[in-house]
Amino acid sequence: MPASRLRHHGRVSNDSSQTAVRLWERALDGLLGAPPKRADRALDDGASLLAASADQWPLTGQALLVLGERSLGSLWARGWRPADLARLVRRDLAGDHLALLTGLVAGEARRHAPAALDRRWREQLQELGAEQTWWDGDERFLPEFAERHRLDRFALATTALELLALLARLPVLAPVGPVPGGAQRAEHRSTVPSPDEPRMLGRIRALLAKAESTEYPQEAEALTAKAQQLMAQHSIDEALLAAGRPPGSEGSATPGAVRLGVENPYEGPKAMLLDAVAAANRCRVVWAKEFSFCTVIGFDPDLDAVELLYTSLLVQATAAMHKAGSRQHLDGASRTRAFRQSFLVSYAARIRERLTEATERTTREAAAGRHLREDGTAEQLLPDSRLLPALAAREQAVDSATEQMFPKLTSQRVRVSDGEGWAAGRAAADRAALHPRKRLR
Repeated sequence: MPASRLRHHGRVSNDSSQTAVRLWERALDGLLGAPPKRADRALDDGASLLAASADQWPLTGQALLVLGERSLGSLWARGWRPADLARLVRRDLAGDHLALLTGLVAGEARRHAPAALDRRWREQLQELGAEQTWWDGDERFLPEFAERHRLDRFALATTALELLALLARLPVLAPVGPVPGGAQRAEHRSTVPSPDEPRMLGRIRALLAKAESTEYPQEAEALTAKAQQLMAQHSIDEALLAAGRPPGSEGSATPGAVRLGVENPYEGPKAMLLDAVAAANRCRVVWAKEFSFCTVIGFDPDLDAVELLYTSLLVQATAAMHKAGSRQHLDGASRTRAFRQSFLVSYAARIRERLTEATERTTREAAAGRHLREDGTAEQLLPDSRLLPALAAREQAVDSATEQMFPKLTSQRVRVSDGEGWAAGRAAADRAALHPRKRLR
C-alpha cells in the first residue's frame, strides 16, 4: 500500500502507523516524566529514537500529524485557540517551533469545514498562515519541513518534542468562543476592512487614518475624540436595538470575549492601556500575565472597537516612547527602563481620560435625543427613555459574564518612578491618533 494511503485526517490504518504513533508517545512521555536535571538527556534520547531510521521518517511524520491532531483537539476543548498557542510558542521557544505549530494547526484544521469555525477562529488561521496545508501528502510532512528549514532528522525531532511538551503542559482556560464544530454564536463584524462593512465603521476608519497622518496634535486629538464618539454612538445604537428584542429571540445578544496579546517588555502598562480602551467601550479586561494575554469581555461591536483602538494606540505609544529616546542618571547609570515604564503608565492614564470623556459626552447627548449620524453629523430626535437602562443592563451583563468566567480576581499596581517619563507619556497621549494598521492577538 502506498504510504500516502496510510493516513487520512488523523485516522491510522495499519500496524506500522500505530507503532509510529506509539514511538512519539514513548519519547514524549520520557521527556515529560524526566526530572529537571535529566530533561536534556531525555530530549536527546527521544529525538534519537525518532530520527534513527531514514526509511521510517515519512511514517514518523504521518504519526506526528496524528498526535498533533489529538493534542490540538484536546487543547481546543480546554479553551485554547490558535493565536494563544502561537503567542506562547513565540515567547517560550526559539527556532522553528512556530512554523511547526503552524503546520500542525493546518493539519488539524482539515477536519473542519469553514462553516464549522467561528469568524475569529478563521481570522486566526489566516493570520497564522494555517488556512491550508503546504505539503504534498502526509508522508511528505517531515521531509518537506526539514528541507524548507534546513534541519536534519535529529534537529527536527528535537523541535517537535519540545513543542509537544509545551502543549502537553498547558492548563484549562475559560473559553472565549465555540470550539470547531461547536454551537455557533451569531456572526459579528470583523475589524478587518471589507467591502460590505457598515458605513459607521468606514467613517471611523477614515477619521482615524486622517488623525494619524496629521502633523498637528490638536487636530489629531479632535479627530481621535470624534472617532471614539462614533464608536460610542454605534454601541448605543446596538444597545437600543437589543432592548427592543425579547430575551433569547433571534438577534438578541449576550456578552462574548476575545484574547489580546500583552507581552514584554512593559506588559503592565500595556495591560493598563488595554483596560483604558476597554472601559471606555463598556468592556472588562482580565490579565493572564503568565500566558502574555488579556481576556476582554463585552458585546461584539464593543469588542471590535477595543481591538481596533488598542492595536493602533499600542503602535503609536511604542513609536512615541522610542522617539523620546533613552535616559541616564547624573552618574551615568541608565534609567531608560524606569522612564519608559512611567511613560507608558502615564500614556494609558491620559488615554483613559480622553476616551471616557468622549463616551460620556456621546451618551449624554444621545439620552437628550441628539443622535450622531454615520457621516459624523448630528440630528435631533426625541429623547429615548430606554437608553440609560439599556446601557446599564449591558454593563451589568458584562460584569456578570466576567465574574462567571473569572470568579477569583486580584488587582495589581504598576509602579511609576520617573516624573519625566510621566510628563512625556501624557504629552504623547494628547498627540495620539488612531489607525488600525493590523490586528493584535
